[in-house]
Amino acid sequence: MSELVSKKIAADPRLVEAKSLILQVVQEHASSIVDVRPPAAERVVDYQRLLNDYAAFRGGALYFPYLSSGAGNGPFVELADGSVKLDMITGIGVHGFGHCHPDLVAAGIDSAISDTVMQGNLQTNTESVDLSQLLLELLNEGSDEYAHCFLSTSGAMANENALKIAFQKNHPANRILAFKHCFAGRTLALAQVTDKAAYRDGLPETIQVDYLPFYDQTRHEQSIQSAVSHLESHLSRHPGKHAAFWMELVQGEGGYYPGHREFFMALIEALKGQNCAIIADEVQTFGRTTSPYATQHFELQSEIDIITIGKISQVCATLFKSDYNPRPGLISQTFTGSTWAINAARAIIRGLMERGNFGAEGLNVNLHRHFENHLKRIGESYPNTISGPYGIGGMVAFTPFGGNAEKAKAMCHALFDAGLMSFIAGGKISRIRFLLPLGVVTTQHIDRAAEIIEEVVQAMSS
Repeated sequence: MSELVSKKIAADPRLVEAKSLILQVVQEHASSIVDVRPPAAERVVDYQRLLNDYAAFRGGALYFPYLSSGAGNGPFVELADGSVKLDMITGIGVHGFGHCHPDLVAAGIDSAISDTVMQGNLQTNTESVDLSQLLLELLNEGSDEYAHCFLSTSGAMANENALKIAFQKNHPANRILAFKHCFAGRTLALAQVTDKAAYRDGLPETIQVDYLPFYDQTRHEQSIQSAVSHLESHLSRHPGKHAAFWMELVQGEGGYYPGHREFFMALIEALKGQNCAIIADEVQTFGRTTSPYATQHFELQSEIDIITIGKISQVCATLFKSDYNPRPGLISQTFTGSTWAINAARAIIRGLMERGNFGAEGLNVNLHRHFENHLKRIGESYPNTISGPYGIGGMVAFTPFGGNAEKAKAMCHALFDAGLMSFIAGGKISRIRFLLPLGVVTTQHIDRAAEIIEEVVQAMSS
């Protein structure tokens, strides 16, 4: 059998040497970025001009004055004003391998010589087959319960596909069940599921959604009873009308509240015989608990019909069991992802496995515990300023100033100014949250983050 031209290109000694040199150059220069630093005075004016121009182009200012220079090292990222930030929010969970990671640079080089920039419905490279197989094998763990994996460019698109699959399967049911304070996305359909009125301002109603309370670990039995009671009330009021139950297994945007297997199972049992799809939205949780999927962490694989993933995986996906395979034409996309994103996804997932991030005592658990201990210590020193911590695995949060939204926002920006990147979560109770770069972060990086948090807390408490 004749060798493929693509294999000849990849194996060409000139390309192999060039790739090695590129990686060497990037690492040589990036290795100088080792700690936070303030902006360079001579760059401030031009940088502000860039920020103003971009704000005008997009119709509003960025949340942070953040424009990367295109360089970084691990969890540190250099901005175009010469400053360096310790990135503990990672683009809201996207940059799980931090900045300028050699595996991702290598994936980019391989992608640059791999014919097309974007893969999609009509033209797909073999990398998509490999990624789909990898995602299914990780989820099934030797079984074949989940038969299908549909790749997409965004978590919102993965979630849209999940909704469409559930509605078609369970037609004519036209309602959705979801938890209060959930976040599903901001498209026309997903803005209806997301429990935040501001995201629906001026939008037409597209889906009828019935909400029930999420798990409260301080009231285990009562919260289960309350949720089941709300569920039964909705089922009684709209018999046969619910096509799907939209489940976040850990509420992300809602404030970093983990669920509980017993809680989820009580709701799932109440839905038996209802022809209602159980959808697990793992766009934020994928890769961040004791298992690749939070569905596995809570031991719910046999109970959930459709799973969506994204963020840290670069390429997003909708995974579903064979009886939810839709009829032709329902889901199809011009773009399923860039070749670089697909190659990066493979490198990231395998990298997390090899690094030992998963397991009851894996890195995800131990890194969370280390951060948690720091936040507890700071909270004890400044009890009227911060409380918590909250979250699970690679999702960490604390509540500043009793959850006051304006003060939480002010602290978030103060942390940024001091060199630490975080973000806001929660509704009436606002929290500061972190989505750790799990492929590169160390306890030393967390120690540095804690130093900055304590400095800001001290300044804001005085």
